[in-house]
Amino acid sequence: MEWEPDASAGAWLRERIDDPWRGTMHDIVPRGFAAYARVFHPATRERPVGRAWPPEPADRHRAEWEEFARSGVEVDTERVTWADTADAFGTTMHAGAQWHRIMRTDPRFVRSGESTDASGWRYSPPEEGRLDPPLLALLAGVLSAHTSTPDDAYIAVWEGWGGLLGFYGETPARAALTFSQDDEPADLRYVSLDDAELLDRHREMLERSIHNRFHNVFRKRTWQPGVLSDEVSRGPRLSLPNRDHVLFRGSIAELADPDWVAGAPWAHEPAASTPSPSWIWPGDRAFAVATEVDWDSTIVAGPVELVRAVCAHPELEALPLHEGAALTWDSDDVNR
Repeated sequence: MEWEPDASAGAWLRERIDDPWRGTMHDIVPRGFAAYARVFHPATRERPVGRAWPPEPADRHRAEWEEFARSGVEVDTERVTWADTADAFGTTMHAGAQWHRIMRTDPRFVRSGESTDASGWRYSPPEEGRLDPPLLALLAGVLSAHTSTPDDAYIAVWEGWGGLLGFYGETPARAALTFSQDDEPADLRYVSLDDAELLDRHREMLERSIHNRFHNVFRKRTWQPGVLSDEVSRGPRLSLPNRDHVLFRGSIAELADPDWVAGAPWAHEPAASTPSPSWIWPGDRAFAVATEVDWDSTIVAGPVELVRAVCAHPELEALPLHEGAALTWDSDDVNR
């Protein structure tokens, strides 16, 4: 895969996506295809071996949770499908399902412990904006049979992923600071620098800001490099409604390789944090695959035969979706 500076290759998507957004899948997914499939991102669940979880809420049962943590109890963790989750909570799985609806929770008021089923499994929601690389490879394997140009494909990645692009500023692009109660840095992580150097820099910053709160107010901001090269960071974007993307060109076969992350120009360290492509489409525009950063599923738009093949794949959880379907957080009327 190589950077594609000519972002006009994606102009056709803009013509078929709703602008302004209207609350349907066509805020993200192009209109005009024969069929659509929703590929559900898997969730995870965990359960302690040989004992139950401590009572909830944790802030009212602190002693029990502290004892649980000290005991070193083994906890089983596994992937779980949306369909199995719906079975566990007595709800209905369907193409327009919303995660919080099949779990009988309200995302505005969810509390710890409400995601535990009758068998003691505690559920974590599917990842938003990212389809696991092995699953993406399986999907790409299906896609490659439904285009006349499998060796000519466009891959777009949302520019907003942390650390992807360089920028002008005074703060390292990928520094994350958390503080303990005594305001000393409790955790420092940075891709390029070791923790000791970060700690020294942070203490220097604190000393300057404490002694003179107006110090360096007019200091010139410097370029902070990102994962992608400076040329790409400063280059043109594929601009779609409410989202801008960096465009690459490659082949569907590259993505069908389970180790595709190793060759991705935007690969992060660790590899597990590498974003999914936000868009995939072949040169003949036979299909388009969209993974919206705020959605917990990936949408495939294309011919009927492709959608049937995606939904029939034994390792992909996918269902056919009708054109114009609403996928907002409150659109699941079946499990309301």
